[in-house]
Amino acid sequence: MASKDCRHSSHDCLSWLLTQPLLVKRPYLALIGVFDSGVGGLSILDEALRQLPEHNYIYLADSINAPYGERSSEWIANRSMELCQYLAAQGCDAIMVACNTATAEAIANIRHELSNIPIIGVEPGIKPAAMQSSNGIVGVLATEATLKSDKFSDLLATLPNCQFVKQAGAGLVPLIEAGQANSEETLELLAQHLEPIQEAGADTLVLGCTHYPFLRKAIRKLLGDSINLIDTSEAVVRQLKRKLESQEKHLDHEESGSIKFISSKDAQKLHHMARELMQSDLDEHSIQSQVVSSFT
Repeated sequence: MASKDCRHSSHDCLSWLLTQPLLVKRPYLALIGVFDSGVGGLSILDEALRQLPEHNYIYLADSINAPYGERSSEWIANRSMELCQYLAAQGCDAIMVACNTATAEAIANIRHELSNIPIIGVEPGIKPAAMQSSNGIVGVLATEATLKSDKFSDLLATLPNCQFVKQAGAGLVPLIEAGQANSEETLELLAQHLEPIQEAGADTLVLGCTHYPFLRKAIRKLLGDSINLIDTSEAVVRQLKRKLESQEKHLDHEESGSIKFISSKDAQKLHHMARELMQSDLDEHSIQSQVVSSFT
């Protein structure tokens, strides 16, 4: 567009500007990768679709290896790196490690290896829980691997004035993966895990695994409405939004609002579970499903 010297007549300048073609900024459309050991990260994807519905998503579930929480640190780190490298190779502009266990064990190395794109992880909401607790007693329900990680220990060390009642949720993830989030079996197992937290008098409970927001109904049934439930999915997606907005490159994806479900085991089941567990209306999005057996 040609320039015009408007120093002498603001009226002429305005008239000239009105004759120029309007430059409309194209929408910022990113391809966002989201990965978890299974369906837990759907809680993060659900929130992402609420805040950022116009973007495109690849959801990768490593269901054949779920759950991660009982595997070795080395295995988790290597597998998480492999999956993130795969998502980067698919052209993702940002990657969400939607797994607390993978975040605790691998995210530092992933960020170092894939330094050219934003990598957003999820951590138990320890700090907001400490702020919301009235009596300073906070329960933390998470996987064994998360609770034993150095990253989690370092986080607790920053809040010495709060009592944290740590409880591994062994067996819960396989039940959620099997579509049994609200079954009697899940309710009984959950009651066992929550008993020490309840007996300690905790008034706040951290959902320290992305699978656990799908247990909200069961937790409320057992503990009532008075306990604070801390789920960091909203804050995690806000962080993703900030990262995308700060990128200087202009993304040029023609599609808008597409979702591709990739599973290492059963993509159709993953798609079905997404419709069962998520609150977002998936019919508003273009959906694909794919099984991938090798990510190298």
